[in-house]
Amino acid sequence: MDLGLKDRVYVVTGATRGLGRASAEALLAEGARVLITGREETSVAEAAAALGEGAAGVAADNTDAETPARLIAEARARFGRLDGVLISVGGPAPGFGADNTDEQWAAAFDTVFLGAVRLARAAAETLTEGGVIGFVLSGSVHEPIPGLTISNGLRPGLAGFAKSLANDLGPRGIRVIGLLPSRIDTDRVRSLDALTGDAEAARAANEAAIPLRRYGTPEEFGRTAAFLLSPAASYLTGLMLPVDGGARHGF
Repeated sequence: MDLGLKDRVYVVTGATRGLGRASAEALLAEGARVLITGREETSVAEAAAALGEGAAGVAADNTDAETPARLIAEARARFGRLDGVLISVGGPAPGFGADNTDEQWAAAFDTVFLGAVRLARAAAETLTEGGVIGFVLSGSVHEPIPGLTISNGLRPGLAGFAKSLANDLGPRGIRVIGLLPSRIDTDRVRSLDALTGDAEAARAANEAAIPLRRYGTPEEFGRTAAFLLSPAASYLTGLMLPVDGGARHGF
């Protein structure tokens, strides 16, 4: 299938590693051009160089209110257009309800929630028909994940914002989609397994609860993201798609 991504331009945040990086790789493999972001200039430059032709990088802080306008302007200056954004940020601090501090909640709200809302609003102002705004969220949108209380609190709210935005932008032909990863084999998930004190046992237990009996790969997630961001998915909006090997128990 031709996804129709050739020469289309996307901003992908948090793309120096993990799910953002995998999504950028998949978009580039289909002929798109991608502006990636991360917080550290060195890691952004290294990632952009590794991604190769069609990729460029900008160090950016999601908590900075000026970041969205800067990223949109940079994408247009480098590539001449903007067709969509994929908003991916690192997961907030782990912890149970009594563990997390006000400072951790506030920091996570600024990066995970408000930073994403700002970029989505800025993209909504500038995108035209056929544009798309994507959010990398979490399986915690539907089912709380033990030990990830902050994520459990913020991700469902961001999904609600995304659904509202889909309703608002639909008449303009702009789509809004969300991806809900669960146990994808990234550094983040491996570190969460290690926090249990026995990473191998934690992984085995988690895999036993997944119908496909394994963790997903970043590449599998990236290909799913590329499809949903592409013109091939032109009648999909307001969608919150689990990428979890069947781990979600509900319909």
